[in-house]
This record gives sequence, structure tokens and C-alpha cells, in this order.
Amino acid sequence: MIREDLSVPKALWKGTVIAESNECVEVEGNLYFPPKTVKMEFMRGSDTHTVCPWKGTASYYDVVVDGDVNEDAAWYYPDPKEEAAHIKGFIAFWRGVTVEE
Repeated sequence: MIREDLSVPKALWKGTVIAESNECVEVEGNLYFPPKTVKMEFMRGSDTHTVCPWKGTASYYDVVVDGDVNEDAAWYYPDPKEEAAHIKGFIAFWRGVTVEE
């Protein structure tokens, strides 16, 4: 479900806005931000991968702010299964990254 309401969700870590969009997609209680709305200068590729039975294989990013690293704090599905095609490349956060609505 794409959110197009008046609130603009923001993902923050250590007081820094990492992502901001009113076009997030909510899946299983997590907001996935469109890739174009994520400040990639705060993302660093990770070698971590996990598998979801219906979404497919997730890849991860470390979130890096002012030299501090939050390992695997963001994830996305670069090549999701058909049921999750609508979140391809969208990025979700956890591990201390707060999402404010």
C-alpha cells in the first residue's frame, strides 16, 4: 500500500535524516522508502543477506553518520519475488534508526 497522505515519514539516526518521503510502502509494519528518497551518502553496502519466504532475498546497508556505523540497519530486496515486486529496491530501517510519521 503506497502512502500518499499529508504526513511525511522520515528515517533518522543520531539526529540525521537518512530518508524522507510521502510515497513509502508499508509491508508487515515496516515502511519502505523509495530509493530516490534515501540519502545514499549515509549508506554503505553490507555483505549480509537474509531470505524471506514470500519476498525473497534481502540485501543490507550499514548506516554511517559522522563516522559512527550502525551495521545492517537498512535492508532492501534488489530482486524480490513476484508477490513483493512493488517494493523492489525500496529501503526499510531498523536497529535504532527511528521512523517518524
